[in-house]
Amino acid sequence: MSGPTTRVLALLELLQARGQLSGAQIAEHLGVDRRTVRRYISVLEELGIPVTTEQGRYGGYKLVPGFKLPPLMFSEPEVRVITLALLAVREHNLLEDEVALASVQAKLERVMPTHLKAQAQAMGNTIQLIRSHSPVGHEQMLAVSQAIQACRGVSMMYHSPQGETMPRRFDPYGLVFRTGYWYAGGFCHLRQSLRSFRLDRLSGIVLTDETFVRPADFDAARHLQESMQNSERCYRVSALLHTDMDTVTACLSSMTHSTIDNEGLFQQRDNGVLLSTSTDSYYWFAWWLAQLPFGFTIESPDELKAALKEHIQRLASAI
Repeated sequence: MSGPTTRVLALLELLQARGQLSGAQIAEHLGVDRRTVRRYISVLEELGIPVTTEQGRYGGYKLVPGFKLPPLMFSEPEVRVITLALLAVREHNLLEDEVALASVQAKLERVMPTHLKAQAQAMGNTIQLIRSHSPVGHEQMLAVSQAIQACRGVSMMYHSPQGETMPRRFDPYGLVFRTGYWYAGGFCHLRQSLRSFRLDRLSGIVLTDETFVRPADFDAARHLQESMQNSERCYRVSALLHTDMDTVTACLSSMTHSTIDNEGLFQQRDNGVLLSTSTDSYYWFAWWLAQLPFGFTIESPDELKAALKEHIQRLASAI
C-alpha cells in the first residue's frame, strides 16, 4: 500500500464497512504494526472523526454509533466554495426546495471537522447575496436541463412580452442564469437559427423523440450576451456622455438594475463617450440617463429630449 495518507483513508473505510476492528486486524489489513495503527487513529481524531476505543479481549476501534462519513475530506478553500454555492442557490432562489437545501447543509456539516464546520457556519450567518427580484421558471429549467442532457428536442409554447402565444420546436444547447432569470440557448426550428428564450415565458415543455447534436463551440452565455446587445428595440437613441470610458464602465457595474451593456454601444470621443443604442420607451431611457452621476447631452431623437424635459418637470413639481 502507498503512503500514510492513503492508509489513514483506508482505515476510515475499514471502520465504516466493518464496524469494530481490533488493532491486530487493522494492522493486518493495512500492512503496518500496532503502534502505527494507534498513530493513524490519532490522525482521524485530529480531523474531528469520533473513534472510540474499547479495551479487553473483544475490544477494538470503532466509529461512534450513527456516525457516517463519505470517503472525502474538505479543505478550507473547498468549504468556502461549497458554502458560497449554497448561499447563491438559496438567496437567488435558483431551486424552490428549502428542504433539500437544509438537508444538504446538514449532511455537509456532519462530515466536516469541527473547525471547518465553524467556518462554514460563520460564513452562512454573516454573508448576504442581494437579488434584484424573484426569478421564476424552475420547472421549465428542470425540463430543459433534462432535454439538454439527453440531446432531445422539445415542443413548447412561447409567450411573448406583447402577450402573443405561439408553439415552438426547440433544440436546447445550454442554460444561463442572468440577472434573476433562466435562459435557454439553442436552435429554433421556426426561425431556423440560434435563439435564446427566457424560461418563465415558456410553458408546456415536452421532450420529443427527435435528437440533435450540440455544436461543440456553442457558448450559451456568450450567445445570450450577443443576442441582447444586437436586439433591435423600437427607437434608436444617442447621447454624448461627458466623461471617459473607465468611468462609464465603473458606473454600469454599480447599477445593478441596468440593462445597458457597454460592449459595442459606447465609443470614446475627444469630448466624451458616445452612447448609441435602442429602447422600447423614451421615458424609461430618460429616467435611466437622469441617474448617471456625470453630465450628458442628448443628440437624438427629439422625442427623447421631450421625455427628459417631462421627467425633469415631474421631479421639480415634487419639491
